[in-house]
Amino acid sequence: MTQADRAPDHRTDGRSGAPRILVVEDDLTVAQVVTGYLNRAGCTPVHASDGAMGLELARQMAPDLVVLDVMLPGLDGIEVLRELRTSSQVPVIMLTSLGEEEHRLRGLESGADDYLAKPFSPRELVLRVRSVLRRTAAVPPAPADEVLRAGDLVVDRTARVVSKAGRELGMTVKEFELLAFLLRNAGRVVRRDELMREVWSHDFGDASTVTVHVRRLREKIEDDPSRPALLKTVWGVGYRFDLPGAGAGGR
Repeated sequence: MTQADRAPDHRTDGRSGAPRILVVEDDLTVAQVVTGYLNRAGCTPVHASDGAMGLELARQMAPDLVVLDVMLPGLDGIEVLRELRTSSQVPVIMLTSLGEEEHRLRGLESGADDYLAKPFSPRELVLRVRSVLRRTAAVPPAPADEVLRAGDLVVDRTARVVSKAGRELGMTVKEFELLAFLLRNAGRVVRRDELMREVWSHDFGDASTVTVHVRRLREKIEDDPSRPALLKTVWGVGYRFDLPGAGAGGR
């Protein structure tokens, strides 16, 4: 029996209200360190040692966040993430080995919210987990201007729902936060480092994280992602969200 098999049902455990973090990691030493730090940070971590068990536990416990290793026996982390995204927008932080740029980009393109390269500081992982959880925590009702609009695109920051022409669009946490930030700053060029700081809460990071999330957003909100009318690239600087009817510029 694996550690995951012995995991209690944390929907009814004694730490009511503690964020439930699913850690899918086959290296038991790494898993023990990560779950230990998360536990001390006030979270309820549950460990799965392979991808299939990770998917099963994700269905059973409905975690608040998933820490997912790329290199797993059987189903690898990319396959697990893609399967998760068919039915859930749960925040996912991926763990990749240093230098695995292809895996990192595939993870972001498949719907990961963030990533850490091994070897990593467990304290930094906890900080990133807290950053994501802060953005997904329940908030009091917001005023009407918390509903942002750009033509037929509507972003309801209270309900955390995005719709286009009346059809709801599935958004990961970071996709939602990125879109809301850009829309709140419509018409202004926003640098990539500002987006890393404001959306990912990182003072520095890999610019490809922003690039991939922008590409994913365009695939969801643009009529023609190859010729974006809303989310423009300002070459050498960053991005600008143009409201319908606003002046052209960028691409």
